[in-house]
Amino acid sequence: MGAVSPVSRLEFAPGQVVQEFGWDDDVDDSIRMGIEGVAELVDEDYDDVSDAVIIWYRADDDDLGDTLVDSMNMLEDGGAIWLFTPKPGRAGYVDHAEIAEAANLTGLHATNTFDLAKDWTATALANRGRRR
Repeated sequence: MGAVSPVSRLEFAPGQVVQEFGWDDDVDDSIRMGIEGVAELVDEDYDDVSDAVIIWYRADDDDLGDTLVDSMNMLEDGGAIWLFTPKPGRAGYVDHAEIAEAANLTGLHATNTFDLAKDWTATALANRGRRR
């Protein structure tokens, strides 16, 4: 059995619209091309709802909580949010505690983290749901 590609772990489906936030020269183009091979990748200026969101985020970027709120405003109910951050030791590394805090403040929580590419980690963020 072959290795599972990191992009397939994002679970995007044909026909989905995936909105991208935080693009810059340091993003991994092979990941972007992999997503484009499955779904339609649109930029942060897209003015319709999307099925999923990817966010490339570095320690020196704008406030993560604000970025999460902006992305959630453009997301179809139940859509996936993937946060891509530099791995430990790379420029722009973001501590997982910062991710957890920003997610918590916006009603989200981290559900899954894995190595996405040579320099990037992917973290799935999901709604916390109601407590009984």
